[in-house]
Amino acid sequence: MKTIVIIGGGFSGTMTAVNLARFARQPARVVIVNYRRPLGRGTAYGTRRPEHLLNVAARNMSALADQPDNFVNWLRCRSEYGETPEAELRETFVPRRVYGDYLRSLSFGYFKPIDERGPVAIETYEDEAIDIEAHAGGGMLVSLAGGELIEADHVVLATGNQPPAPLADLPDGFAHSAYVADPWSEWESRTPDADQDVVLLGAGLTMVDTLLTLLARDWRGNIIAVSRSGMLPQSHFRGIDYREFPPSDPETLGLAALVDLIEEHCRELRQRGANPAIAVDRLRPHTQRIWKKFSLAEKQEFLSRYAARWNVARHRIAQSIHERLTRAIDAGRLRIVRGKVDAVEPCENGLRVVIETADGRRDSLTTGLAINCTGPRSQFSTSEAPLFQNLLRRGLVRPDALDMGIDVDDELAVIGRDGRPSRCLFALGPLLKGALWETTAVPELRGQAMQLARVLLAGEAWAADDGRFRVAEEAVIEYYI
Repeated sequence: MKTIVIIGGGFSGTMTAVNLARFARQPARVVIVNYRRPLGRGTAYGTRRPEHLLNVAARNMSALADQPDNFVNWLRCRSEYGETPEAELRETFVPRRVYGDYLRSLSFGYFKPIDERGPVAIETYEDEAIDIEAHAGGGMLVSLAGGELIEADHVVLATGNQPPAPLADLPDGFAHSAYVADPWSEWESRTPDADQDVVLLGAGLTMVDTLLTLLARDWRGNIIAVSRSGMLPQSHFRGIDYREFPPSDPETLGLAALVDLIEEHCRELRQRGANPAIAVDRLRPHTQRIWKKFSLAEKQEFLSRYAARWNVARHRIAQSIHERLTRAIDAGRLRIVRGKVDAVEPCENGLRVVIETADGRRDSLTTGLAINCTGPRSQFSTSEAPLFQNLLRRGLVRPDALDMGIDVDDELAVIGRDGRPSRCLFALGPLLKGALWETTAVPELRGQAMQLARVLLAGEAWAADDGRFRVAEEAVIEYYI
């Protein structure tokens, strides 16, 4: 019987296991190794805060690529949404903890089925995978921190986002009771008196989550967000049915021509009184192919010149959250400082954060709490995770050309140091950001989870021709019309 080990129990790992259970016709053993976060919820959906909402409307949040209305239909089972009109429900940004309930309910239907006659048996280990070795005769051996060894025919890396990297100007091993290195850890118990100031290092989606938590706790002190760009996430919006963009083959244009074309259509959209972010949304179905066609130099130029602007337009937040963000700024509750953090130093009242502002001045902020909200670590080769350190040391993986994650082929097989794709080791999700760019949101992740199920079940003769694997390419549009 085939054994498939999935390392990571968040969205990507859970839905890979669910799809294997859905589509397998021959006996298989699926083992999920889950560490730190609740199984099925992961980091994104493990929050218990009701103010943390999805960044995507319910209509685009089905976890099943072949059942686009699955999440909306599931919401109907909950009393708080039972009477909501259909059009309103589809555009609702529900709490992330509710979406975690959805993933848990989907997974339990297969992990602990009422009818146990299915061919797939799913086991879970609450432990950390720390190493993987390749067997000479094929297959792999997964080592867990607790000492357990698991033999596997295939291993899937579904570890999600890495924790934030240490700030560049902090000394190695810097730790202080007033400094939160990982904003996705439990930090609320460490907050000082609510009259003290809090400094948030970063101004993206993580900062927004942290701000919402502080506001919900009636924080009275100043909240200061420090950001190199000073740009904040934009709000979702009502748009227009804009068919003039993109052209039929945008992946053939190259970066310079594509930027010119986007800017041209942004001007046209503004002239029509529409949001120019429509152009970014319209590229969504093509983004991965465009990224793979870019040269390395084009990818590097995009990251240095355009990525910050792209991210605030592409990764938007619910209107209700954007309104709270705006009100906090207008009321003086939140201040945005554009600049670079030069140092974080202990002082009598907590920490002193030294900033070089955009106009070249040096400023100093005294804070009772500083939280690293810079987002996930973006350099794979410097990962502190024992698993990744060992995989790199053994040559079983190699960083992508940008060192943003793991290099894979078109079937999501991991490419090793020797340049050859593995027959046993696969990856999906944020680990593929350097290879695919658009690989962190549910529409892309559910497609990868289904693709991996097809690849891993390829030995079953029927699977390659099964119509359930033939899902039409999604034209995901985030804005509503």
